[in-house]
Amino acid sequence: MKTILLATDFSLAAKNAAKFALEMALKIKADLLLFHAYQATDYYSEIPLALKVEDIKQDNADKSIAKLKEQLYIESGSKIHIETLVKSGGFFFELNNLCKQINPYVVIMGSQGTTAAERLLFGGHTIYAMKHLKWPIITVPLGISYHHIKKIGLVCSFDNTVNDIPIDKIKILLDDFKAELHVLINNKEKFDQEIVFKSGILHETLISLKPHYHYIAKNKNKDGIIEFAEKNHFDLLIIQPGNHGFMENLIFKSHTKEMVLHSHIPILALHS
Repeated sequence: MKTILLATDFSLAAKNAAKFALEMALKIKADLLLFHAYQATDYYSEIPLALKVEDIKQDNADKSIAKLKEQLYIESGSKIHIETLVKSGGFFFELNNLCKQINPYVVIMGSQGTTAAERLLFGGHTIYAMKHLKWPIITVPLGISYHHIKKIGLVCSFDNTVNDIPIDKIKILLDDFKAELHVLINNKEKFDQEIVFKSGILHETLISLKPHYHYIAKNKNKDGIIEFAEKNHFDLLIIQPGNHGFMENLIFKSHTKEMVLHSHIPILALHS
């Protein structure tokens, strides 16, 4: 049975992502696991106080995740199996360990928190998880609701090797959602002999996926691919964080983090 893992901090963005995860779970008939990690207290000098604060954090987290489970179960019409897990520890450490245990179909997170502090903390968690988590992870923008995933974009660059494209994982997505694939290529404005050769290799590699191709010139602004995907109403945009160069510039440079965190399209980080 497939399991969708929702990582939540109970912010508005995370609650919105929870609804997205619920609808996706219903679509592909998957179970849903709600996960929250809270940082243990640092008050080690006074052990009784530390234990009291720890108990309060645990109790608050347990109540919040139980309430979220009840809300989602009602919204699903009692049609889905939902489990919850609260852990005390570092967010990524606990998330990564959990993924090793359950091998989720996908991890889903909100792309940002609601307050400035939440944006700094949970937004940082999101970027870090996209870059380092080896399981598929979808970040859901605040205000974006789930609708049928019919149009999936795959960001590519001729600076990357086609051997790193996770074709099998992409095919599973296309089959599960009966979606079409659009390959978005960031490229030089002019085609030279090397580019023509690399283009042929890419087309041959992806032929089984029957994709549509779109070429976006490098001399346009760095947000061009995101803007193209939004303008053409893509339902999901796949990036490959393991690829450096263009992908690193597009997603993980400090000046583009805000673009990702405020994107109007869900982004799927998919490692090879």
